[in-house]
Amino acid sequence: MRQELANLRLWMLPPRLMPAAPTPWPAFPHPEHTAAAARHSAWARQTLQLADQILAGQLPLLGLVIHPGSRLAWRRDYLNGKETPPIYFRCIPYLDPSRAGDHKIIWEMNRHQHLVLMAQAWLLSNQTRYRDYVFQQLEDWQQENPFQCGINWASALEVAFRALSWIWIYHLLGRQMSASFQTRFLHTLACHGYHLQHNLSFYFSPNTHLLGEAVVLHTLGLFFAGCEPAQHWRTLGRSVVLHELARQVQADGSHFEHSSYYHLYALDFFLFHHLLEPLPDPSPLQKMARYLAALTGPSQLLPFLGDDDGGRLFYPFGDRARFARATLATASVLFKERFAEFAPEDLLEQALWWIGPSVVELCLPPPPPLSSTLFPSSGVAVFCQDQIQLLVDAGPFGRGSAGHSHSDTLSLLLRVADAEILIDPGTYTYIGPERDLFRGSAAHNTLRLDEVDQATPAGPFRWRNPPEVEIHAWQSSATIDFLDASCRYRGLRHRRQVWFYKPDSIFVLDTVEGSGTHQVEQFWHSAQPITALNPQHWRLGDFVELATDSPGEILPGWRAPALGAKSPAPFIRLQRLASLPLQLKTVIRIGGQIHPDLLSLPFPPPGRTPF
Repeated sequence: MRQELANLRLWMLPPRLMPAAPTPWPAFPHPEHTAAAARHSAWARQTLQLADQILAGQLPLLGLVIHPGSRLAWRRDYLNGKETPPIYFRCIPYLDPSRAGDHKIIWEMNRHQHLVLMAQAWLLSNQTRYRDYVFQQLEDWQQENPFQCGINWASALEVAFRALSWIWIYHLLGRQMSASFQTRFLHTLACHGYHLQHNLSFYFSPNTHLLGEAVVLHTLGLFFAGCEPAQHWRTLGRSVVLHELARQVQADGSHFEHSSYYHLYALDFFLFHHLLEPLPDPSPLQKMARYLAALTGPSQLLPFLGDDDGGRLFYPFGDRARFARATLATASVLFKERFAEFAPEDLLEQALWWIGPSVVELCLPPPPPLSSTLFPSSGVAVFCQDQIQLLVDAGPFGRGSAGHSHSDTLSLLLRVADAEILIDPGTYTYIGPERDLFRGSAAHNTLRLDEVDQATPAGPFRWRNPPEVEIHAWQSSATIDFLDASCRYRGLRHRRQVWFYKPDSIFVLDTVEGSGTHQVEQFWHSAQPITALNPQHWRLGDFVELATDSPGEILPGWRAPALGAKSPAPFIRLQRLASLPLQLKTVIRIGGQIHPDLLSLPFPPPGRTPF
């Protein structure tokens, strides 16, 4: 009630303050110095190519490219042809796609991160067309989106993202603004701060939404230092960030939503805040970086566990799986600890603009060698040997409503170097029937019992009745890694035991415990072409074989490399109507063949595998 009364007051009596702020903003590195350090890099060439693409009317958003032309309709979903009016924001039915379209697409465009890219392009090239595009789009946006009116004020997190983009635009281009434009711009930016002050997500999405809003509110407090009520914004934002650091980061360094992409998101938020005002104890951020480094493994690519939002705190362009590299590079130079290998180009996306040109010349010790590790808070087990990485998600759903978790308990992901073998198909969308299709148990390398998920979906961002998960054993040695875990739901228990016989053999024993007759399905989703050698034996790509003790079939499926994009991806399904208890055996061999008699031997065979 307090929030809604404050919103109505802001709507009827908008603030009339005349704020001021220096440009360039001294909290950030000088823009001319950062541009000079990046000007002749591959990253700069990519940025200028993207800028020219945007000028040509092709705007990259998430995994999509929309074609708005030279003038954007800021409240329009270009994919579905839906647009909402500029009325009081609480009257916008943004969760109803039949009336508002896909709000995620609209909001991503209105984060204005592509305008930051255009400002960077102007600095890199001194071509005025990039600068003029930014100013024209900002003029149009302010006309189409009056304060507190329209869909672009309906999410406080989106207001925060846009405010941060505007701070960066002012830092990079503020000296190019006319006096009248600058006055209007700063006034509207300050209105974003008033909105955030009264709409922090304490009651709706108190997760990365609340964290991101608090980080930006604190930033606005620093940016408008000396202006009323900047000190309150700084203090309130800081207190929420510190509270969320203790609440959202688990003991093993994982993020409490149990989504690898949201872990990356949260780490970027915390790193950015720490740069502006150091945390009293930054060790949780170092733990988060180590956890992220373990997830990326030898490939240095982010595996997708749980939801993939598709966005990013800074420079959300390029291959989403590579975003972790820039974050780990930023954390490495910030804490003088190399968490993972990274190339000089990985510093240019983020660390250069946040910290300054000195990051390019910083010498750091080599990262620690990769090793097999169990992260007990998240339940993620990382099996690692040379270029092979096997992940097992043996943890519970995320806390609360687990809105960004998938029904993927006991699922396996496998990579060999940078080749994806067994995958999570991703997220694709937050609306419509494909939301549950991509996050359900059948979309993951686990079991599904009686054609129902491990939990009950209750809307796009809520699960009911999540499974009870338990890790029974974890062992790791120079020759064998072993995990024994189970999840219990709907009166049944799925127990999965995984042996990794180093360097190249994986044994999986699935046991379903309970009573009666049930339909049991086992799924194996691959990023590689699947060739059936026989109904129980398949080749995944050129060098991995998978065999089971039950016949299966290859079915067409999908994967989403980024939100909004999907491509065909086959999967294997084994299906049995059986009396419980039931056991299913699976063998995976990397770089070799599986003997046809192997699955008839004691499982797993003692000692070295008898190939």
